[in-house]
Amino acid sequence: MFNRNTIAAISTGMSASGIGIVRISGDKAFEVIDRIYQGKKKLSEAKSHTIHYGFIKDGSETIDEVLVSVMRAPKTFTGEDTVEINCHGGIFVVKRVLEIVLKNGAILAEPGEFTKRAFLNGRMDLSQAEAVIDVIQSKNEYALKSSVSQLRGSIKNKINKIREKIIYHTAFIESALDDPEHINIDGYGENLNAVLREVMYELEELIHSYESGRIIKDGIQTVILGKPNVGKSSLLNILSGRERAIVTDIEGTTRDILEEQIQIQGLNLNVIDTAGIRDTSDVIEKIGVEKAKEYADQADLIIYVADASRDLDENDIQIAELIYGKKCVILLNKSDLNTVSTQRDLKICLKEKFLEIENKLSVDKVENQDSLEKISTEVENNVDNLIEKIPLIDISVKTEQGITEFGNILQEMFLEGNISLNDEIHITNLRHKEALENAYDSLVRVGESIRNQMPEDFYSIDLMDAYETLGSITGETIGEDLVNEIFSKFCMGK
Repeated sequence: MFNRNTIAAISTGMSASGIGIVRISGDKAFEVIDRIYQGKKKLSEAKSHTIHYGFIKDGSETIDEVLVSVMRAPKTFTGEDTVEINCHGGIFVVKRVLEIVLKNGAILAEPGEFTKRAFLNGRMDLSQAEAVIDVIQSKNEYALKSSVSQLRGSIKNKINKIREKIIYHTAFIESALDDPEHINIDGYGENLNAVLREVMYELEELIHSYESGRIIKDGIQTVILGKPNVGKSSLLNILSGRERAIVTDIEGTTRDILEEQIQIQGLNLNVIDTAGIRDTSDVIEKIGVEKAKEYADQADLIIYVADASRDLDENDIQIAELIYGKKCVILLNKSDLNTVSTQRDLKICLKEKFLEIENKLSVDKVENQDSLEKISTEVENNVDNLIEKIPLIDISVKTEQGITEFGNILQEMFLEGNISLNDEIHITNLRHKEALENAYDSLVRVGESIRNQMPEDFYSIDLMDAYETLGSITGETIGEDLVNEIFSKFCMGK
């Protein structure tokens, strides 16, 4: 898994900039730099963690005026001797410096190879290495804070504590099985059950944090729904801060799907503006309406824009069906005009459709007249609760009334408070979530073995499965192929 060659790559973006950095790491890093650097002294003789002024030379030709950072193993990012050449940031000059470095003994680094070496040299565990790319790709304050927390070892520390509990009891059982004369494990299952409940609760919390973590990292998949000409495209333009969508008084202007990434109150919304929901004979518009329904079914959030200046109709009832059971915010737009439809009207519209859906779902439960009346009462209460949980805001896209309130509601819906003010761990990596679920399943099997009074060696088999599965998160029990796959997703030079 470990390539001992001395590697080099450009570690800054390839654009015209003030500074460009070429990084060299490996056993021969100082041999390489001594061949091409001219300054007051050879850098192989310089103290660690110092920076030196000089020139990069290709034979007798001076390529660039540079500052070179010298860092000696093991106190470097990779754990190896490392040299960083800070040259002028023009694209050509940085490439030219890299070419000279490669010509004098280094080889080109693979994507993520510097961080991979940091992991293989024990400078960080795998969860911290994965957090490096998350920091680079952070799209908002919450994503950055979560990634930095992971980079500092929040997940590693949590997983290691859980693994310590598991391995302690595994070792005790194995020791008892090897030396039954001196170690008695009669009734040990009861003690182990208490530990299982504690560990499984911790795993559950981490698993359940993934949904919030995914939203923090990737953004909220958001679909704007509404009838034609209610202000959907105008809302998108206001949220994005630019004229992203064409806005006219003509119904059906938006026929195709418009996508835009926006930030509101520090949250990332991956917003899709859709064609207005209505019955239409226009073939192209009809395709747009069907697409809108498909996207709504897959969305994390639906923004339903209704028009306060117009009566509600069968199209609004159709939209009510699309938002049933989904996370939704209803924006009653054009509230600055003469109001025709109110929040109360909207709730009546929603209740009519939700009751129809709930009644259809509860038909199979009906056994007699008494149960019918009981279920009808339950259905109505359930529908009332569903509607009360849907935020409904009077807004005006024209005057931007209600937009700030909308952002505050999104924070409450998706972050359950301000994540930047606490130290809660959020799982943001699907690989970690799957490993946690597999470990949890192994512990479920331990509990089943205890209840079924199986021999104690059954306990240790599944305990070890959980232990090793959790180890895959930190990289202690992971294969070479997966390591290579993880680091191949990194950018070159990181």
